[in-house]
Amino acid sequence: MAEAGPDLPAGVRPATPEDVPDVLRLIRELAAYEREPDAVVTTEDDLHRWVFGEDPVARVLVAESGAGAVVGMALWFRTYSTWTGVPGIYLEDLYVEPGSRGSGLGRALLTALARIAVDRGYRRVEWAVLDWNTPSIEFYEALGARPMEEWTTYRLTGQALAELGA
Repeated sequence: MAEAGPDLPAGVRPATPEDVPDVLRLIRELAAYEREPDAVVTTEDDLHRWVFGEDPVARVLVAESGAGAVVGMALWFRTYSTWTGVPGIYLEDLYVEPGSRGSGLGRALLTALARIAVDRGYRRVEWAVLDWNTPSIEFYEALGARPMEEWTTYRLTGQALAELGA
């Protein structure tokens, strides 16, 4: 699914259905990096359905090496702020393979998201980062991002979700 709007930085493009195996590989690598290697239950079929299917809920940008290999990705979806009155972007996953870090592709992926947000009149790009992930925190802060103070993320899953939803 092509992104309408701004020119994307060199090395970054919208993912296509053919990229799904690479996107899933990168999701698994990210989970291992985040010390949760067995947490990924997503399948290629899930990605085809929810990113490229009839009712897509997320989008993916991929970053390519000079040789054209997919070495990074940003998986994101739209949010809506009642306070600003306009949509925003939530960055679910940003990942660049270790061998391609420092090449500018992580910055290019975030630049692409910022361009999409600005082009569409969105007012936010948000994401979460693990407290212990100092290299990522330093990278984000060098780009001008700031942590949200006084906010704690909550999640309802598993049995608690099933019981509440019953």
